[in-house]
Amino acid sequence: MSSFGGRGSLTAFLALLCCQGSGGKAFEGPEHLMVGSGEFQVINCTASCTDPKSLVLETHLNKTLLESQAQWKLFQVYNISKDEHLVCSSICAGKQETKVFNITVFYPPKQVLLTLSHTSVAVGTLFTIECRVPAVAPLEGLTVTLLRGTEILYNQTFVGTAPFPQDAVVTHNTTAHREDGLHNFSCEAWMDLRSRGGGLVHRVSDPQRLEVKGEGEPTDQEGGHSLSALQGKKRPSPHSLPAQGRHSGKRHLIPGVTRSSWRVPSLDPD
Repeated sequence: MSSFGGRGSLTAFLALLCCQGSGGKAFEGPEHLMVGSGEFQVINCTASCTDPKSLVLETHLNKTLLESQAQWKLFQVYNISKDEHLVCSSICAGKQETKVFNITVFYPPKQVLLTLSHTSVAVGTLFTIECRVPAVAPLEGLTVTLLRGTEILYNQTFVGTAPFPQDAVVTHNTTAHREDGLHNFSCEAWMDLRSRGGGLVHRVSDPQRLEVKGEGEPTDQEGGHSLSALQGKKRPSPHSLPAQGRHSGKRHLIPGVTRSSWRVPSLDPD
């Protein structure tokens, strides 16, 4: 009795059946299986004799018979949302044989979220990289890797067997270098459950870019001069200029002569 997950594995399994002899236990699969929450699992029940009186899969879950021959039956079990025990039962020569499959539900990484504490920093400035993998279980077998381009900056493998989903968070503090602005930052999550009867799940975050500025580099520029330099040089006030350099826009009056009595002398003779 054995199990297969996924349509590709199902095709390979059927090919094996065509070439397998009829005697003995043709397929003996793992007793412990890892199944993603809400997914399906293909189970093969195989009897030890060539003509069993009975061959069934005992479960309360919805199931479909995919293929069958005298010695084996292939079932697909649907919507597995919690840990289950499936039992293949057969009767050969009046004796009952059973095979138990312990199914453990896992929550694979579906999202990988990368956050940079700053989007723009100066060379030598400390900044933080955070990677969050929401709602995963179990944490055991989960590895989170922080990358700058293809270079590994930080790597963390989690431990723990809590069955309920929880967020896995990795943070890494580093100092900005000029070359940091030339590469994308990203985060990868790997869940390796192959040793427990599962598979390998891989997810990658969206890339993030960091703008790195030189030490003392101005943030804004105008005509090759910084705005702060231009603002520091004020235009001189007209009142600060020497008297001979000022133009008041008024005519100068002759002392002792009022504006109303000021006349231009007539040049006509009497």
